[in-house]
This record gives sequence, C-alpha cells and structure tokens, in this order.
Amino acid sequence: MPDDNNLSPRKTPASGERSRILVVDDAPENLGILLDALKDDYTVIAARNGAKALQLAAATPAPDLILLDIVMPEMDGYQVCARLKEREETRSIPVIFLTALEKEESENHGLSLGAVDFIRKPINPTTLHLRVKLHLELFQSRRRLEEQNHQLIEAARLREFVEQITQHDLKGPLNVIIGIPQLLLKKCEFTDSQRNLVKAIRKTGYNMLEMINRSLNLFKMERGSYDYRPEPVDILSVMRCALDEVTPMVTARNLQVAIRVDNQLPKDGQKVMAMAESLFCHSMFSNLVRNAVEASPRDDVINIGFEQRRANMTISIDNGGEVPEEIRERFFDKFVTAGKRDGTGIGTYSAKLIARTQKGDINLDTSVAGRTCIRVTLPAVDEGLDEQITA
Repeated sequence: MPDDNNLSPRKTPASGERSRILVVDDAPENLGILLDALKDDYTVIAARNGAKALQLAAATPAPDLILLDIVMPEMDGYQVCARLKEREETRSIPVIFLTALEKEESENHGLSLGAVDFIRKPINPTTLHLRVKLHLELFQSRRRLEEQNHQLIEAARLREFVEQITQHDLKGPLNVIIGIPQLLLKKCEFTDSQRNLVKAIRKTGYNMLEMINRSLNLFKMERGSYDYRPEPVDILSVMRCALDEVTPMVTARNLQVAIRVDNQLPKDGQKVMAMAESLFCHSMFSNLVRNAVEASPRDDVINIGFEQRRANMTISIDNGGEVPEEIRERFFDKFVTAGKRDGTGIGTYSAKLIARTQKGDINLDTSVAGRTCIRVTLPAVDEGLDEQITA
C-alpha cells in the first residue's frame, strides 16, 4: 500500500534523472492508481494529508509538479494550495487538482488560488499522462527562461561594473588629452606642421571618447538610466571641432561649409550656448557632419545654421543628396542604413538617443528636392546665466 515516502527510484540508467511528482490524496486506493499510472516514467512521492504534503513540497529536492486531491479531512486541497502559493520556496511548483466535484465554481476557485489544471475522477491514465507531461514541459521551459533571465541580469550587472571602471580609468585621462591640445591651440604660436600635430592629438582623443561613449553610455540611454548632468555648452565651438575632423574629406570633395547664426555670419569670439553635455554634443555632431559630407555631391555647399529662441536652440545641417525614400520614416532607427559600404545605422540612432537624453529632439526634413536637412533641438541657456557666461 502506498505510504508517505518515495514510491519509485530517483534515477534509472536508461532515463537519467526523472521529474519528481508529489501526489496528495487521503484515500490509499487513489494513491495506488496514481502510482501505477506514473511510476514507469516519473519519481513519485506521496502524502495522505495536507500537512505532510506541505512538508514534502518544501523538501530538497522539491517536486516538479503536485497532483492534489481537493476533498480531504482537516486541511482540504484548497487550503494546501493556498499555503503552497504563500511560500517562496513552493509557490512556483505547478499544482493540478484531482476532484470528483462537478461544480464549475469549484474549478474557478481552484484556478484563482494558483492551480494550473483540473483532472476529473475517476482518473483516466491516458489523460493523466498527457496533462502531467504538458505541465512538466511548461514548468521546465519556465525554469529555463528564469535561468536565462538571471544570467542576463548578472551580465547587465557585470557590464555596469565594467562601465564604472571604464568611466573612471579611461574617460578621466581623455579629458586631459582633449582639453590640453585645445588650450595649446589658443595660447601658443605653432608652425603649421606643429599645429596639425596638436590637432591630430585632439582628434584622436575625441575618436577614443566617441567609442567609449557608444559602447557604454548609449546602453544606459536605451534603458533610460543615464545620469544626465547638463551644463552650458558652446555649441558653435563644438560644431567647429566636428568640422575640423572632416576637413580632409571636405577638401577632397571641393565642398564649402557655410555657418550662420540667426541668418548672420558668426562674429569673432561669438558663442552659441545650450544646456547639454559637451562630449555628447561632440559625438552627435561628429556623426551628423560626417554623414552630411559623405552624402554631398562634389562642389556642393553644406549649410549649418543656429537659431536661438527663448526656450530652445535649433541646429540645422543641410546638405545636397537625398535620403532614399524607403528609409525616411525609419531614418533614426537602429541599424537602418542605405548606400554606405561600411554603414551600420548606429550613428543616426545614437544621435537620436543623445538628443533626447539631453531633453531635446532630432528630425529629418526632405521637403526640398535634392537636399537633406537634419534639425537638432536642445534646451537654450537661461538668459541670466547666458549673460554671466558672456561676461
């Protein structure tokens, strides 16, 4: 007669480790029927009352599925199921109720407690096997997904840890590599060859910074967890640095670059301020300017405009050449590109992330035939703060 113990071996040479099924019924004859039906394919453990069922469910190794009778003395199946779902260590185990009750209310009540299925008595062995197999497969699939999710979470934590180290160990020194050449170019007299060398150092620093930003901060931007810290940035100066990097391409294509601030030529020493992060702005405008140069036909003019308004600063980059119509609606989506041998579609996507992270926006204007215009909007600097910066 079945009792509260293991009723079949844990492993067999042919099948390896078997799924464990806990059957709970106060009637020994019912336990015998369940044992006969399942013992050839599963490891079966049994309990004749609710208290013993709760004990076995919390044991190690835990059952993979529980077949639970509803009508039992002292603690019925509903009460057992409710307690299983209250406990952290047993709540995920699928429960199938065994019942001779015909009322729909009893089934609804059982499902509301967390049961996954009902099997009617008298037990049909074929139905029992099919239901048990189905729910074991679902349970095992869920466990695999949970494990994969856990691994992804751990990978994300590791990536954030590496990011923190990289931010400290690489971005700090890069600020010096980028900043000192800029200071030297303003303060020192150089020959043309010396000036080109200093510019090359600055350009290399910005290129390294862009790679770091892409691999680290864009991931956080996608998740909306980037710690954005805006400050007043001279966007005009940032744009000129981005243009310096593509000077060889501009010269090779015989292009001209026309800069306007509120439809006027910029004055000597003029600043165009926005609330942003300087390094992100450089990464964004470097991508957009390079795209404009690569897309422009020879002997064309690239127009770069700055329009200051009370609340916003709008920067436009207009160039010859048209974005293919089939990708215009998806122009800023990830991996969207057309006509570029080495294009990845990451540059425009990262520009969108950077603009929106900085409380701005970016859009594509193809309303003029044969031309493409990218407009970036960034928050303007408060007028009072702007006056202090200018002074």
